[in-house]
Amino acid sequence: MIFDRNEGKNVVALLGAGSMGTAIVRRIAAGKKILLGDISAQNLERVSNELRYSGYDVETCIVNALEKESIEAFAQKAASLGEVTAFIDTAGASPNQAQPEHILRLDMVGTGYAVDAFGQVMAKGGAGLVISSQTGYMFPIPNEIELEIMRTPTEALIDLPFIRENAVNSGRAYMIAKRVNHLQAQKAAATTWRERRARINTISPGIIVTPLAYDEFAASGDNYQKMIDASAAMRTASSDEIAEVGAFLLGEHATFITGTDLLIDGGVIASIRTGAYKLR
Repeated sequence: MIFDRNEGKNVVALLGAGSMGTAIVRRIAAGKKILLGDISAQNLERVSNELRYSGYDVETCIVNALEKESIEAFAQKAASLGEVTAFIDTAGASPNQAQPEHILRLDMVGTGYAVDAFGQVMAKGGAGLVISSQTGYMFPIPNEIELEIMRTPTEALIDLPFIRENAVNSGRAYMIAKRVNHLQAQKAAATTWRERRARINTISPGIIVTPLAYDEFAASGDNYQKMIDASAAMRTASSDEIAEVGAFLLGEHATFITGTDLLIDGGVIASIRTGAYKLR
């Protein structure tokens, strides 16, 4: 049976087929072509089947988000399918899943490659969204270093002295990478994405319950519980709540918003800044 006879559909590309990205896609991709990219063929099959059984038009692509060439090929495949009007990047590893070097290369450099690659293929009026983290607010970077980061090509970021000297463990590497994500989007919004007349933003979720989040809970449950209890919301959030914000930033009601980050953490960072919760 042919469910959709429309041709020339706009394309929504998702790098990292996890629960948050998939929830966003469900909100914005009805009647569009979806291109899912992930390193796991098994994950791609599972998520694409779930979407197809819900009536979405889906294609998949194996992508190694550590490799520039693989990400560029993913962007080119998206462009070959139609006008790319939305790009979502959720690829990354959490502190309890990887060593500092891997986190910097995947969450920071890999994200930069994706922002660069899709900055070459986005359609006019399109929008991008990088999923960062509340941890991007937990390790302040001096302004002069942030300016240096924004002037540094993606492939050279990992060799900056500040990053090398401060990414002393996986948690610190993750914090730095997520703050750099904010700066990568700012830079792109003012340069390559601006030239395409496209927008790009980041969002910084707090404690969101996903399958992968349970790895963090198992490793640092007490710390997470204290963080939840000290927050204004006093609870975790769901992927569907993040999807609502993602859909807004990618949609028609946010066309004056670019190069910014939206913190969605239930008040965790506010509790840290006011002393209600103290980081270890």
